[in-house]
Amino acid sequence: MSRRAWTISLGLALWPLAAAAQPASGDQTMLGMRLFNQSCRVCHTKPQLASPQYAPVLSMRTLGGKADVMRDTIANGTPHMPGFKYHFKPAEIDAIVAYLKTLSPPAEAPKPVNPGSSHDSDF
Repeated sequence: MSRRAWTISLGLALWPLAAAAQPASGDQTMLGMRLFNQSCRVCHTKPQLASPQYAPVLSMRTLGGKADVMRDTIANGTPHMPGFKYHFKPAEIDAIVAYLKTLSPPAEAPKPVNPGSSHDSDF
């Protein structure tokens, strides 16, 4: 067996061990994304152009970026959102928070230009 073939064989044999050595946070984030898509997306994203969005877009800055406040809100809800403490286990709520901490805040929507404004001539 050539050195190259041996190196490739060894790499393929060790690949599952290397994957297992990755931090569990990636698995937690993936679980959080799956749970978010199943239970949160319906209200916290805009499904179609003509459909309304019922709740705010979530990101790492939601609730001041405080993970403990995010956990409490997901578990206990708000006056406008049901609590999920009987639906999700604490580890699942942690996974959703971990996923939210990976989401960048939405870009600010462009402000409409007032057609009667004197600034139109600047463009």
